[in-house]
Amino acid sequence: MTRLTRRSALQLAGASLAAATVPAVTAGEDGWTSVETPVDSTLHDVSHTTRNAHAVGDGGSVVERRTDGWEIVLQGGPTGNGNDLFGAAVTDDGERLWIVGASGAIGEYDVTTGNLVDRSAPNDFTANFNDVAVTGAAGDADVYVADDSGSIHYSFENGEEGTWEYTVPGSGSGFPAIEFHSSRSGHAVDTNGRVYETDDGTTWEPIGIEDADVTFYGIDSDAADDVTVSGGNATIFEYDGSQWVPESLGDADLFDVDTDGGDGYAVGGGGTIFEYDAGDWTRNQTPSGENLQAVARGATDIVVGAGGEILER
Repeated sequence: MTRLTRRSALQLAGASLAAATVPAVTAGEDGWTSVETPVDSTLHDVSHTTRNAHAVGDGGSVVERRTDGWEIVLQGGPTGNGNDLFGAAVTDDGERLWIVGASGAIGEYDVTTGNLVDRSAPNDFTANFNDVAVTGAAGDADVYVADDSGSIHYSFENGEEGTWEYTVPGSGSGFPAIEFHSSRSGHAVDTNGRVYETDDGTTWEPIGIEDADVTFYGIDSDAADDVTVSGGNATIFEYDGSQWVPESLGDADLFDVDTDGGDGYAVGGGGTIFEYDAGDWTRNQTPSGENLQAVARGATDIVVGAGGEILER
């Protein structure tokens, strides 16, 4: 899941996030707190922005973390048809939140003004869009969207109508996750056990993973030689530019992973959170039994999942 780096999140939103006091429901031994949420349906992704953290979910809902708690700021999605939203990513300056979801839904949301631009169904594609990556500043972004039909759609002109193109890097298997570490360089995973990389935003090449034997769900792309993939059976794969090193952490499916600078998290089924610190993974105790879908690190680390679950630390 694409996100601001921890450093960027701290710079852009550290003061407001640290000052916020969100009503707690329950707390876990490792510092994770379950907080009150305005929705009871699944939240699929979460991102920090220059204003506040935002999460997206079923029914086209977008919720924002404000000083007095989480609030619904959008309903119905970009088209107003209530299509579920599966992915979210922010521009480099944190001012625009790009959201994608079912039936070709794509939206560009200005977090400072509340304005939403509908950019759905590029080139009349109405596949389910699973994830989005964005590089560049608000209004001048490169946008990449991964779908469940094996295509990666891209626009180098801020998603304007008529500027979208697409490519099919593999065999047609869906792409659950995509992330970029620089302007046009990034990685994506498909459901056929493949990881792909690009350094121009248009051409994708497979870089593994042979004999993985698990389904891939999440990817963290920090550099060409610093990639982490999460998958089934609590498996983590780390790439150093030449080889993949697997590590099995248990039996829960891990739907998202976010590591940077030697620390981070992987989150998944049954309230599972693994913390990464100095090269080691350890399981955190959490007050949740829900399937956790996504994590975003910042001044406040945030995890979202099924049943509208939101955990903060």
